[in-house]
Amino acid sequence: MSQTWPISQTLFAISSFTNNIQCPGISESPIRKSHISKQNKDDFYVDVFRPEDAEGIVMLFRSVYGESYPIRLFYDPLSITATNADGSYYSIVARLPTGKVIGVLHLYPSSLCKYLFEWGVGLVLKEYRNYGVLNQLAGFLHDNFVPLHTNIEEIFGESVCNHTHIQKTSIILGYVETAIEVALMPSAAYSKEHSAPGRVATITSFHCCKPKHHRIYIPVAYERELTEIYSDLNDARELVRSGKELPRGKSTCAEMTIFNYAQVARIAVYEAGEDFRMRIADMEKEAQVHKAVVVQVGMNLAEPWVGDAINVLREQGYFIGGALPRWFDSDGFLMQKLLCPPDFDDIVLHTDRAKWLLTIIRRDWERTVA
Repeated sequence: MSQTWPISQTLFAISSFTNNIQCPGISESPIRKSHISKQNKDDFYVDVFRPEDAEGIVMLFRSVYGESYPIRLFYDPLSITATNADGSYYSIVARLPTGKVIGVLHLYPSSLCKYLFEWGVGLVLKEYRNYGVLNQLAGFLHDNFVPLHTNIEEIFGESVCNHTHIQKTSIILGYVETAIEVALMPSAAYSKEHSAPGRVATITSFHCCKPKHHRIYIPVAYERELTEIYSDLNDARELVRSGKELPRGKSTCAEMTIFNYAQVARIAVYEAGEDFRMRIADMEKEAQVHKAVVVQVGMNLAEPWVGDAINVLREQGYFIGGALPRWFDSDGFLMQKLLCPPDFDDIVLHTDRAKWLLTIIRRDWERTVA
């Protein structure tokens, strides 16, 4: 396999937004109309990236992060322009009439499916954070930009759980919460703004732009939980109970990506075979050599024996994370293991659905330490 499972850029993004403010001078979509409360102090506007924005985006990153942002292309105007041209990042920009960049939000491929995109890497100048810049950027992205790109079939976002600003915006935009990644983000990512005392969880939400009917296999161990998670998605699936055993004579096809800065290891299991238990154990040992404290495994729900593989993970101390629609083009299922203290009591969630999801995740984690 040529692709690995990349970590969400949210891992490195300090959320610097507030919501509930409307900006004048932009066509009012239904999304933006739904949360108008007052006017902005300045007549800013939102548009797609243009090459002259590149310098302003660099200045924006320096203003918020200094020189510490790990994705170095955002300090290079030529790289920002090039990635917008080749589609590896799409920048949506908030500007003043003078052309000054005051905020930016991105859409980018960040999974194992070429039709699934992530929105994130958003930041706003400090003096504009109480004026609805996030809502305008997100509204333009979803209402104006995405409909013009037929290759975008599903979008997901990972909202940090040390506050609810981005979570609220995701719900307004029609996203459905499907997974929580416990202790994903290092506290060092928030050191400048002192907004997180420890590692921070993220909640993963998905929004379907173009439905794709497909069959997925549900592990018996999490049948009730997954049935509930899928009940609110608008992209229909055929849910079939996974009852087969791991196939004999078949090798596991999996890749691991280690993010040293975050101390996170992500394993993508494209195909699980009879050596699955050994492969996962070997990868986990390698992750620990690299000092990973969070190990995530993404399982492919297109495989009829996925439930048997997940039982192996459960025996090795993994617990549920949730569903990842369209992750492999078919859906994925997230299992996770912590080699650090969990952050359950510090997770801040907006909706009842998210709180229910955390309850089942915490209960399953407690099983691993009982």
